[in-house]
Amino acid sequence: MNLNLKTPIAFFDLESTGTNISTDRIVEVSILKVHPNGKEEIKTALINPTIPIPREVSLIHGIYDEDVKDSPTFKALSKDLHQFLAGADLAGFNVLKFDIPLLVEEFLRSGIDFDIEKRNILDAQKIFHMMEKRNLAAAYKFYCGKTLENAHSAEADTIATYEVFKAQVERYNGEEAEDLLGNKLGVFENDMKKIHSILNEKMVDLAGRFIFNQSGEECFNFGKHKGKTIEQVLKEEPSYYDWMMKGDFPLDTKRKFTQVKLRAFNQH
Repeated sequence: MNLNLKTPIAFFDLESTGTNISTDRIVEVSILKVHPNGKEEIKTALINPTIPIPREVSLIHGIYDEDVKDSPTFKALSKDLHQFLAGADLAGFNVLKFDIPLLVEEFLRSGIDFDIEKRNILDAQKIFHMMEKRNLAAAYKFYCGKTLENAHSAEADTIATYEVFKAQVERYNGEEAEDLLGNKLGVFENDMKKIHSILNEKMVDLAGRFIFNQSGEECFNFGKHKGKTIEQVLKEEPSYYDWMMKGDFPLDTKRKFTQVKLRAFNQH
């Protein structure tokens, strides 16, 4: 079937030097632009990141320093890419958590304010997770190899959930749990408090520098103020805000920090 498009849609994917949005760089970009009339255009380019590509990362995507040493930098391509993406919605697989923030960061470093506010963002991964149900019957079949009889019976569901949970703890015991950005959340162990901690961390910003505590307050998730609320740090050490604004942090992290600061200021 053909997509019912009112505006162009750009499907894209990035390869990079790593997963840190503020310090890593794009090494390859591929964009498939589909127009409302069905016309398709594809643009793919290797990019010189101007920093070394770690070998462990090259082993994943197959792009080495030697491959990009004569390629243009992102800044050199930025105007052309910005024009190619003009007026287009953005689509991809897991683009919201990594690809879009990194793309925006690279454009900003090149002096271009890449606005995504008026674009539709279509993430195929989110559709996949939404529509391919991860319900109890599917989990029971996957983890226990059994068919759930009397589904939606309270007792059958309760027993099946217990069996699934035991199978999960056994399967993942000793494995490192990570979020979609590769941030390590802790080692999965047969310890209910540790499992609770892994499952219930709530990120405030894309990079996970801030999280919500159990009271729903934004807290630091790194450094000397880890565990303290943002508002508490702003009161105790106001200069920390300026330090972070000048520091090598993602722009999204700085934006969230500023939002909390402005909210706290307006409340007092």
